[in-house]
Amino acid sequence: MTLSLDQALTGISGILVTPYDERGEIAPERLAPILDRALNAGLHMPVVNGNTGEFYALTTDEAVTMAREVVALVAGRAPVLAGVGRGLRDAQRLARASAEAGAVALMVHQPPDAFVAPRGLVDYMNALADASGGLPMMLYLRNDAIGTSAIAELCSLPGVKGVKWATPNPLRLAEARAACDPSIVWVGGLAEVWAPVFYAVGARGFTSGLINVWPGRSLAIHAALEAGDFAKANALIEGMRTFEDIRAEEMAGTNVTGVKAALIAQGIDCGPTRPPSAWPLTPVQQARLDAFLDANELRAGAPQRALNRN
Repeated sequence: MTLSLDQALTGISGILVTPYDERGEIAPERLAPILDRALNAGLHMPVVNGNTGEFYALTTDEAVTMAREVVALVAGRAPVLAGVGRGLRDAQRLARASAEAGAVALMVHQPPDAFVAPRGLVDYMNALADASGGLPMMLYLRNDAIGTSAIAELCSLPGVKGVKWATPNPLRLAEARAACDPSIVWVGGLAEVWAPVFYAVGARGFTSGLINVWPGRSLAIHAALEAGDFAKANALIEGMRTFEDIRAEEMAGTNVTGVKAALIAQGIDCGPTRPPSAWPLTPVQQARLDAFLDANELRAGAPQRALNRN
Protein backbone atom coordinates (compact mmCIF):
# COMPACT_ATOMS: atom_id res chain seq x y z
CA MET A 1 0.00 0.00 0.00
CA THR A 2 1.35 3.43 -0.95
CA LEU A 3 2.15 5.60 2.05
CA SER A 4 0.39 8.87 2.74
CA LEU A 5 2.44 12.05 2.42
CA ASP A 6 2.68 12.40 6.20
CA GLN A 7 3.90 8.83 6.58
CA ALA A 8 6.40 9.22 3.77
CA LEU A 9 7.85 12.48 5.06
CA THR A 10 8.51 10.99 8.48
CA GLY A 11 10.30 8.10 6.79
CA ILE A 12 13.38 8.34 4.59
CA SER A 13 13.50 10.88 1.78
CA GLY A 14 15.90 9.13 -0.58
CA ILE A 15 17.72 11.74 -2.70
CA LEU A 16 18.38 10.08 -6.04
CA VAL A 17 21.44 10.71 -8.16
CA THR A 18 21.05 11.98 -11.71
CA PRO A 19 22.68 9.49 -14.08
CA TYR A 20 24.53 10.58 -17.22
CA ASP A 21 25.43 8.56 -20.29
CA GLU A 22 28.76 8.42 -22.11
CA ARG A 23 28.02 11.73 -23.86
CA GLY A 24 27.25 13.46 -20.59
CA GLU A 25 23.50 13.59 -21.25
CA ILE A 26 21.00 12.66 -18.54
CA ALA A 27 20.10 8.97 -18.58
CA PRO A 28 17.20 8.53 -16.14
CA GLU A 29 16.66 4.90 -17.14
CA ARG A 30 19.88 4.02 -15.30
CA LEU A 31 18.04 4.75 -12.05
CA ALA A 32 15.86 1.66 -12.49
CA PRO A 33 18.06 -0.80 -10.52
CA ILE A 34 18.74 1.82 -7.83
CA LEU A 35 15.05 2.53 -7.38
CA ASP A 36 14.08 -1.14 -7.47
CA ARG A 37 16.41 -2.19 -4.68
CA ALA A 38 15.70 0.90 -2.55
CA LEU A 39 11.93 0.49 -2.84
CA ASN A 40 12.21 -3.26 -2.24
CA ALA A 41 14.17 -2.46 0.94
CA GLY A 42 11.37 -0.16 2.10
CA LEU A 43 12.30 3.36 0.97
CA HIS A 44 9.44 5.63 1.95
CA MET A 45 9.86 8.52 -0.50
CA PRO A 46 12.13 8.89 -3.55
CA VAL A 47 13.24 12.48 -4.20
CA VAL A 48 14.10 13.73 -7.67
CA ASN A 49 16.04 16.95 -8.33
CA GLY A 50 17.61 17.16 -4.90
CA ASN A 51 21.19 18.16 -4.19
CA THR A 52 22.48 14.57 -4.49
CA GLY A 53 20.76 14.74 -7.88
CA GLU A 54 23.05 17.67 -8.85
CA PHE A 55 20.04 19.95 -9.16
CA TYR A 56 22.12 23.06 -9.73
CA ALA A 57 24.16 21.37 -12.46
CA LEU A 58 21.04 20.55 -14.50
CA THR A 59 19.29 22.72 -17.02
CA THR A 60 15.61 23.36 -16.39
CA ASP A 61 14.79 21.13 -19.37
CA GLU A 62 16.83 18.32 -17.80
CA ALA A 63 15.18 18.78 -14.40
CA VAL A 64 11.74 18.63 -16.02
CA THR A 65 12.69 15.40 -17.79
CA MET A 66 14.06 13.90 -14.58
CA ALA A 67 10.83 14.68 -12.71
CA ARG A 68 8.72 13.02 -15.39
CA GLU A 69 10.95 9.99 -15.78
CA VAL A 70 11.43 9.30 -12.07
CA VAL A 71 7.69 9.38 -11.39
CA ALA A 72 7.23 6.96 -14.29
CA LEU A 73 9.98 4.64 -13.01
CA VAL A 74 8.53 4.61 -9.49
CA ALA A 75 5.18 3.69 -11.06
CA GLY A 76 3.06 4.28 -7.99
CA ARG A 77 5.16 2.19 -5.61
CA ALA A 78 5.83 5.22 -3.38
CA PRO A 79 5.02 8.93 -3.32
CA VAL A 80 7.59 11.03 -5.17
CA LEU A 81 8.88 14.36 -3.84
CA ALA A 82 10.13 16.69 -6.58
CA GLY A 83 12.73 19.40 -6.03
CA VAL A 84 12.12 22.84 -7.54
CA GLY A 85 14.06 26.06 -7.35
CA ARG A 86 16.37 28.66 -8.94
CA GLY A 87 14.85 31.71 -10.70
CA LEU A 88 11.11 32.11 -10.24
CA ARG A 89 10.14 31.43 -13.86
CA ASP A 90 12.26 28.26 -14.01
CA ALA A 91 10.94 27.15 -10.62
CA GLN A 92 7.33 27.72 -11.71
CA ARG A 93 7.88 25.72 -14.89
CA LEU A 94 9.41 22.87 -12.94
CA ALA A 95 6.64 22.98 -10.32
CA ARG A 96 4.02 22.75 -13.05
CA ALA A 97 5.79 19.87 -14.79
CA SER A 98 6.32 17.99 -11.52
CA ALA A 99 2.62 18.25 -10.69
CA GLU A 100 1.64 17.09 -14.17
CA ALA A 101 4.04 14.13 -13.88
CA GLY A 102 2.38 12.95 -10.66
CA ALA A 103 4.71 14.11 -7.88
CA VAL A 104 2.80 14.34 -4.59
CA ALA A 105 4.67 17.36 -3.19
CA LEU A 106 7.38 19.88 -3.97
CA MET A 107 10.68 20.29 -2.14
CA VAL A 108 11.50 23.97 -2.54
CA HIS A 109 15.22 24.67 -2.61
CA GLN A 110 16.12 27.78 -0.68
CA PRO A 111 16.99 30.38 -3.36
CA PRO A 112 20.77 30.97 -3.59
CA ASP A 113 20.26 34.49 -4.95
CA ALA A 114 22.53 37.07 -3.36
CA PHE A 115 19.54 39.24 -2.45
CA VAL A 116 16.88 37.13 -0.74
CA ALA A 117 14.38 38.90 1.52
CA PRO A 118 12.29 36.81 3.90
CA ARG A 119 9.13 38.52 2.62
CA GLY A 120 10.33 37.82 -0.93
CA LEU A 121 10.44 34.14 -0.03
CA VAL A 122 6.77 34.32 0.89
CA ASP A 123 5.97 35.62 -2.60
CA TYR A 124 8.22 32.94 -4.13
CA MET A 125 6.47 30.11 -2.27
CA ASN A 126 3.00 31.43 -3.12
CA ALA A 127 3.92 31.67 -6.81
CA LEU A 128 5.12 28.05 -6.80
CA ALA A 129 1.93 26.89 -5.10
CA ASP A 130 -0.10 28.58 -7.83
CA ALA A 131 2.04 27.08 -10.58
CA SER A 132 1.67 23.53 -9.25
CA GLY A 133 -2.07 23.80 -8.72
CA GLY A 134 -1.69 23.64 -4.96
CA LEU A 135 0.69 20.74 -4.38
CA PRO A 136 1.94 20.58 -0.76
CA MET A 137 5.38 22.11 -0.32
CA MET A 138 8.40 21.32 1.84
CA LEU A 139 10.80 24.18 2.45
CA TYR A 140 14.38 22.90 2.07
CA LEU A 141 16.08 25.14 4.60
CA ARG A 142 19.88 25.21 4.32
CA ASN A 143 20.40 28.62 5.94
CA ASP A 144 18.53 29.49 9.13
CA ALA A 145 19.89 33.06 9.17
CA ILE A 146 16.49 34.26 7.96
CA GLY A 147 15.44 33.89 11.61
CA THR A 148 12.73 32.09 13.51
CA SER A 149 10.01 34.64 12.82
CA ALA A 150 10.59 34.38 9.06
CA ILE A 151 10.58 30.58 9.23
CA ALA A 152 7.30 30.72 11.16
CA GLU A 153 5.80 33.04 8.55
CA LEU A 154 6.77 30.67 5.75
CA CYS A 155 5.35 27.71 7.65
CA SER A 156 2.06 29.55 8.07
CA LEU A 157 1.48 29.70 4.31
CA PRO A 158 -1.46 27.49 3.27
CA GLY A 159 0.59 25.30 0.94
CA VAL A 160 3.53 24.60 3.25
CA LYS A 161 3.49 21.11 4.73
CA GLY A 162 6.84 21.15 6.47
CA VAL A 163 10.55 21.82 6.53
CA LYS A 164 13.57 19.76 5.59
CA TRP A 165 16.01 21.16 8.12
CA ALA A 166 19.51 21.15 6.61
CA THR A 167 21.41 23.47 8.93
CA PRO A 168 23.54 22.05 11.80
CA ASN A 169 21.68 24.05 14.42
CA PRO A 170 19.37 21.81 16.48
CA LEU A 171 18.65 24.58 18.99
CA ARG A 172 17.28 26.82 16.23
CA LEU A 173 15.27 23.83 14.96
CA ALA A 174 13.71 23.38 18.40
CA GLU A 175 12.96 27.10 18.54
CA ALA A 176 11.37 27.06 15.08
CA ARG A 177 9.22 24.04 15.93
CA ALA A 178 7.92 25.81 19.02
CA ALA A 179 7.03 28.88 16.96
CA CYS A 180 5.09 27.01 14.27
CA ASP A 181 1.82 25.16 13.97
CA PRO A 182 2.19 21.62 15.37
CA SER A 183 0.93 20.16 12.10
CA ILE A 184 4.17 21.16 10.34
CA VAL A 185 6.43 18.17 9.62
CA TRP A 186 10.10 18.69 10.49
CA VAL A 187 12.49 16.38 8.64
CA GLY A 188 16.20 16.00 9.31
CA GLY A 189 17.86 17.29 6.16
CA LEU A 190 21.49 16.39 6.87
CA ALA A 191 21.24 12.63 6.31
CA GLU A 192 21.88 9.78 8.73
CA VAL A 193 24.78 11.27 10.72
CA TRP A 194 22.68 14.18 12.02
CA ALA A 195 19.41 12.27 12.31
CA PRO A 196 19.72 11.32 16.02
CA VAL A 197 20.43 14.93 17.00
CA PHE A 198 17.43 16.20 15.06
CA TYR A 199 15.20 13.41 16.41
CA ALA A 200 16.16 14.48 19.92
CA VAL A 201 14.57 17.91 19.34
CA GLY A 202 11.48 16.62 17.58
CA ALA A 203 12.28 16.04 13.90
CA ARG A 204 11.06 12.82 12.31
CA GLY A 205 12.48 11.14 9.25
CA PHE A 206 15.63 12.17 7.39
CA THR A 207 17.10 12.65 3.96
CA SER A 208 19.56 10.09 2.60
CA GLY A 209 22.04 9.75 -0.25
CA LEU A 210 23.17 6.41 1.21
CA ILE A 211 19.87 4.96 0.02
CA ASN A 212 21.36 4.85 -3.51
CA VAL A 213 24.13 2.55 -2.32
CA TRP A 214 23.13 0.74 0.89
CA PRO A 215 19.37 0.96 1.45
CA GLY A 216 19.29 -1.66 4.19
CA ARG A 217 21.55 0.35 6.48
CA SER A 218 19.54 3.53 6.01
CA LEU A 219 16.25 1.73 6.75
CA ALA A 220 17.75 0.11 9.85
CA ILE A 221 18.86 3.49 11.19
CA HIS A 222 15.38 4.87 10.63
CA ALA A 223 13.78 1.90 12.40
CA ALA A 224 16.09 2.30 15.40
CA LEU A 225 15.30 6.02 15.70
CA GLU A 226 11.56 5.40 15.40
CA ALA A 227 11.87 2.86 18.22
CA GLY A 228 13.75 5.38 20.35
CA ASP A 229 16.85 3.17 20.36
CA PHE A 230 19.49 5.90 19.98
CA ALA A 231 22.31 3.55 20.99
CA LYS A 232 21.52 1.19 18.13
CA ALA A 233 21.03 4.04 15.67
CA ASN A 234 24.38 5.56 16.60
CA ALA A 235 26.13 2.19 16.29
CA LEU A 236 24.65 1.70 12.82
CA ILE A 237 25.68 5.23 11.83
CA GLU A 238 29.22 4.63 13.03
CA GLY A 239 29.41 1.69 10.63
CA MET A 240 28.64 3.90 7.62
CA ARG A 241 30.40 7.06 8.77
CA THR A 242 33.41 6.53 6.46
CA PHE A 243 31.08 6.93 3.50
CA GLU A 244 29.66 10.19 4.84
CA ASP A 245 33.11 11.46 5.82
CA ILE A 246 34.30 11.04 2.22
CA ARG A 247 31.21 12.87 0.95
CA ALA A 248 31.86 15.80 3.33
CA GLU A 249 35.39 16.51 2.12
CA GLU A 250 36.52 19.37 -0.13
CA MET A 251 33.77 21.67 1.20
CA ALA A 252 31.28 18.86 0.48
CA GLY A 253 32.42 18.94 -3.15
CA THR A 254 32.72 15.15 -3.06
CA ASN A 255 29.16 14.67 -1.78
CA VAL A 256 27.77 13.24 -5.00
CA THR A 257 31.18 12.00 -6.14
CA GLY A 258 31.29 9.46 -3.32
CA VAL A 259 27.83 8.15 -4.17
CA LYS A 260 28.50 7.81 -7.88
CA ALA A 261 31.91 6.21 -7.29
CA ALA A 262 30.27 3.64 -5.02
CA LEU A 263 27.59 2.93 -7.62
CA ILE A 264 30.25 2.32 -10.27
CA ALA A 265 31.89 -0.18 -7.91
CA GLN A 266 28.50 -1.88 -7.64
CA GLY A 267 28.20 -2.19 -11.41
CA ILE A 268 25.75 0.68 -11.81
CA ASP A 269 27.49 3.34 -13.87
CA CYS A 270 25.68 6.66 -13.48
CA GLY A 271 28.53 8.60 -15.04
CA PRO A 272 30.72 11.25 -13.42
CA THR A 273 29.53 14.33 -11.61
CA ARG A 274 29.47 17.65 -13.41
CA PRO A 275 31.79 20.50 -12.42
CA PRO A 276 32.09 22.30 -10.04
CA SER A 277 31.63 19.02 -8.14
CA ALA A 278 34.93 17.14 -7.72
CA TRP A 279 35.51 14.18 -10.05
CA PRO A 280 36.92 11.61 -9.62
CA LEU A 281 37.78 10.84 -6.01
CA THR A 282 41.44 11.27 -5.16
CA PRO A 283 43.47 8.04 -4.87
CA VAL A 284 43.35 8.33 -1.07
CA GLN A 285 39.60 8.89 -1.04
CA GLN A 286 39.04 6.03 -3.47
CA ALA A 287 41.14 3.67 -1.34
CA ARG A 288 39.04 4.53 1.72
CA LEU A 289 35.83 4.01 -0.26
CA ASP A 290 37.08 0.67 -1.60
CA ALA A 291 37.90 -0.51 1.93
CA PHE A 292 34.45 0.56 3.12
CA LEU A 293 32.70 -1.28 0.29
CA ASP A 294 34.78 -4.42 0.78
CA ALA A 295 34.25 -4.47 4.55
CA ASN A 296 30.49 -4.29 4.07
CA GLU A 297 30.19 -6.57 1.02
CA LEU A 298 28.78 -3.77 -1.09
CA ARG A 299 30.64 -4.31 -4.36
CA ALA A 300 29.21 -5.67 -7.61
CA GLY A 301 28.50 -9.37 -7.26
CA ALA A 302 27.83 -9.17 -3.54
CA PRO A 303 24.74 -11.06 -2.40
CA GLN A 304 21.58 -8.97 -2.61
CA ARG A 305 21.08 -9.61 1.10
CA ALA A 306 24.23 -7.57 1.79
CA LEU A 307 22.70 -4.48 0.19
CA ASN A 308 19.45 -4.85 2.11
CA ARG A 309 20.84 -5.96 5.47
CA ASN A 310 21.49 -3.45 8.19
